[in-house]
Amino acid sequence: MSEKTPEQIVTGFIDLINKKDLAGATSLLSENCEYDNVPMGKVFGREAIYAQLEPMMERCAEIDWITIRQTASDFIVMNERLDKFLWPHGWVEMPCAGIFEIKDEEIVLWRDYFDLPTYTNQLPK
Repeated sequence: MSEKTPEQIVTGFIDLINKKDLAGATSLLSENCEYDNVPMGKVFGREAIYAQLEPMMERCAEIDWITIRQTASDFIVMNERLDKFLWPHGWVEMPCAGIFEIKDEEIVLWRDYFDLPTYTNQLPK
């Protein structure tokens, strides 16, 4: 079996998120992965990341993270995305920039930069 490139790992991770396969997506994270959802704070560890994402993903009927641009250098992958979430009231869209660090074919760092009010202002009042 051939090794996957860091870019293939990140693309696979996003594909699994889009399928709402949180178990599959988080299986690509290292046990002690750092997830830095920049405006909201950091979470450490695969299980803690799963627990943080699960309630949001369960409320969404669909998720569509669209990668607009992506580049990789060695073990770092950076992408510009439009993250879309279908909530009961309709689609919420959030421009996002992500940075991923890969080691031993696992994501050891996942950092997303976005404007929190852009997201929250689209939620029902």
